[in-house]
Amino acid sequence: MANTGWNEFEIGAMLRSFDGVVTDNVAGVVQEDRNYSQNNSFSASVADWRIIKPVFNKNYCIDCQFCWVYCPDISIISRDKKMVGVDMDHCKGCGICVEVCPTNPKSLMMFPEQADEETEIANWTEKQSKEN
Repeated sequence: MANTGWNEFEIGAMLRSFDGVVTDNVAGVVQEDRNYSQNNSFSASVADWRIIKPVFNKNYCIDCQFCWVYCPDISIISRDKKMVGVDMDHCKGCGICVEVCPTNPKSLMMFPEQADEETEIANWTEKQSKEN
């Protein structure tokens, strides 16, 4: 299929996510090594849209995978059921990952796009005690 802009597709067009046989692309192959179609959103960066970004603090992560399950843009990078980071090329900064994170304090928090991740992790929020 030719590289077509989103507004050039006919109504009801089916877009294939992968080139080739699907089983060759997903079974045991990490996300970034799959053979994505040129019309797949994975092959285009959407980072320009973002004004806030999630910062991941692995010290508080319990690897529940909620962020991975609920991320609408497949931006959470998980290996062997462990959260390893955020794919900033595909993250739009929606904050859903932060909302579904159950840890206290959260292992993901939103910061301005220009924020330095190491500085923000050093100043991370402390555990909140429950009020009676």
